[in-house]
Amino acid sequence: MEIVWSRGVCSIREIQEGFPERSRPAYTTVQTTVYRLEAKKALRLLKKIGNANIFEAAISRGEAEVRLIDELLSFFGGHTKPVMAHLVHSGKLTLEDIKEAERELRRLSRKEKPQ
Repeated sequence: MEIVWSRGVCSIREIQEGFPERSRPAYTTVQTTVYRLEAKKALRLLKKIGNANIFEAAISRGEAEVRLIDELLSFFGGHTKPVMAHLVHSGKLTLEDIKEAERELRRLSRKEKPQ
């Protein structure tokens, strides 16, 4: 998805060539992934040029983040504590991240209060 978001409209070959040469997946691997993303409505087939299918992103980066996080939390029954505990223990959650989350929670709390 990152390649399509950064490049815009792409063929499967262009998506494949967007990967670093040393770790570039096979064309068929990219093709399978693209068709799965299309089935999930993350990519949209824009047109065909000869044998090449041309795709574009059907969702924004932000929409994908929300969808992915919601799916992740569903594995834990909607509970955030296991995810937060992992982030803390792995060192990936910083004090600044926590402060930002607190600010957002306060903002949402003020927004929800009856006026």
